[in-house]
Amino acid sequence: MDLGLNGRVVLVTGASGDIGGAIASTFAQEGALVAAGWHRSEDRARTLVDSINQAGGKGMTVRLDQRHQESIQAAVRQVERELGDIAVLVANAVSWPTRAPETWDTLTDGFTANAIGTLALIDAVLPGMRTAGWGRLVLISSDVVDQPMPAAVAYPAAKGALETAAKVLASREAQHGILTNVVRPGFTLTERALTTPGFGQEVVDAEAAKTPTRRICTPEDVASAAAYLGSVANGHVNGEVLSVAGGRHLSR
Repeated sequence: MDLGLNGRVVLVTGASGDIGGAIASTFAQEGALVAAGWHRSEDRARTLVDSINQAGGKGMTVRLDQRHQESIQAAVRQVERELGDIAVLVANAVSWPTRAPETWDTLTDGFTANAIGTLALIDAVLPGMRTAGWGRLVLISSDVVDQPMPAAVAYPAAKGALETAAKVLASREAQHGILTNVVRPGFTLTERALTTPGFGQEVVDAEAAKTPTRRICTPEDVASAAAYLGSVANGHVNGEVLSVAGGRHLSR
């Protein structure tokens, strides 16, 4: 299937992580011009973009801190200057929750990074999409919306807020040719999942045993869903939440 992404500019936030990197690579393989957003891991983002360029694609890195509006605006201007108007935004950046008791500062910081910053970024790219009469917004959520994590409030609350915002955007922006959808991954096989204390291979195996497909989600699974929803091939899916969890909810 031709996704119709050749030459379209795609901004992927959080591209220095496993899921964001897979998303960026998948869009590049479809011929998109990819801006790989990063906040802390510049080296990983540059390695990703080098691999895209060496494979014959075109990519760039862009620093983006979703806690600060100035950083958001500067990142969007840089992408537009170097690659062109942003046609697709994949909002994947994440600030992971702490297991310690949450304070006013951690709650504010987490909600700003995971929700408010994403909404500000969407607001920054919408004018160009409206002018073009075409755009795709793909918001990466998490199944913690339905299965909240113990001791974490800001993270699942922020993801739930994004899912609600996506419905508003889907209703409001479709008249401009802009479709908005959510990808909701389940527990995903990433480096973090294997190395974070309290997770590891034992947890991965336990989660896989509870899943009808007998495996857990991979970054490539998320990337495939995001690429379709963010493409020309998606002509009429709007305002939906796509679970990429192997039917995990069926066994709850």
